[in-house]
Amino acid sequence: MAFPGKAIQKELSDREVFVEANRCLYCYDAPCTRACPTHIDIPRFIAQIADGNVKGSARTILEANPMGASCARVCPVEELCEGACVYNTESETPIRIGDLQRYATDELRESGVQLFEPGPPTGKRVAIVGGGPAGLSTARELRRFGHAVTIFEAHDELGGLNTYGIVPFRLAGDVALWEAQQVVDLGCDVRTGVRVGEGVSAAALVDEYDAVVLACGMGSVPKLGIPGEEHIWDAIEFIERAKTTRAAPGLGNRVAVIGAGNTAIDALTCAKRLGAERVTMYYRRGEANMSAYGFEYDFAKEEGIEFRFFCAPKRVIAENGSIAGLELARTNGEGSFVEPCDTVISAIGQSRLISSIEALGVEHDGGVVRVDDAMRTTREGIFAAGDCIFEKGAREAMVVEAAEQGKIAASSVNEYLGGPSTLLANARYARDDNVNNGV
Repeated sequence: MAFPGKAIQKELSDREVFVEANRCLYCYDAPCTRACPTHIDIPRFIAQIADGNVKGSARTILEANPMGASCARVCPVEELCEGACVYNTESETPIRIGDLQRYATDELRESGVQLFEPGPPTGKRVAIVGGGPAGLSTARELRRFGHAVTIFEAHDELGGLNTYGIVPFRLAGDVALWEAQQVVDLGCDVRTGVRVGEGVSAAALVDEYDAVVLACGMGSVPKLGIPGEEHIWDAIEFIERAKTTRAAPGLGNRVAVIGAGNTAIDALTCAKRLGAERVTMYYRRGEANMSAYGFEYDFAKEEGIEFRFFCAPKRVIAENGSIAGLELARTNGEGSFVEPCDTVISAIGQSRLISSIEALGVEHDGGVVRVDDAMRTTREGIFAAGDCIFEKGAREAMVVEAAEQGKIAASSVNEYLGGPSTLLANARYARDDNVNNGV
């Protein structure tokens, strides 16, 4: 069943794609490419689309960004590539880079073509803890170097938050799973439903593999520490349940969401689309302090979400085992008030997987793994990437950053293992007579 309501992105028609691609000035010193954390050659991929070489365009995208299909949907392009487009200085509309990237990668998905191949076997084995964007990006590059890769993932499917934690009208599950399958098809060994420290010991990973990459992300939403919070829903679990089942039994008509990040916005819009009549965000600070992207905030307002600032949860009021209301304190003045509601959802961030980190014997700061610029941890042979290295208190991490960190980690692991100095330029599509190869 399709999720109710419109998708955030508007799919371009073939004519719109042609017009938009031919608007590009193909800047030599492209500011859009510099603004992309994975440094996609944006003028090149747009020129390839204009020339009719859409699969070549997809290769240019995915060569730089293994999560290019997902990022075409979830990247804050206004802050990155499109925000840097030279058309902005001329008071004109920037090139719709995200939509063009989506077009190229969608064409590739529909074609069934696998662009990349594994490199010649090196005899080295690498364990990757976590099958989200950072882990998948690391795995793809390591396979292209020729190293054997085993991915350990706690969920039943790969993809991490792309698969489970981003609402389907932003990122459909089949897109995330396709990206994951592209990596698996390079010959990765995948062990799902396994948590390091439970299904497999950290000591075994260190003993059995030549290197380990920690890409485990983060855990559940932390406790608020208020009376009655046993009735509060975890935003991550709520979104996962809604995305996988298209339902949320017991949601009710009045929903309160605590927090002001992108996960909070996803929880708000998800609740609204699942039928809640009144959905309200409560945040202890002001609008200017929100960590959610601007376009996410605007989208939520268009969906009819209400926003209340300078309000902190004080107590959940429950009657006969069900929520009846939420008491909130005004953080910019005295007093408190009670808001009637049926469901309260907490989206105040995520806890750190400290037990897994400490089991591997790497140093961390409150669950934030210490790494250098090459993604090396404090323990030789162990590397890290993704949300587990993302600093507390900073704005929320981006998928594109995780993808880039995965690439850096893979390069460092390869150097540590004495692997080939460069990646094999191994595009299968270049030998496929059915695919345009004018790249």
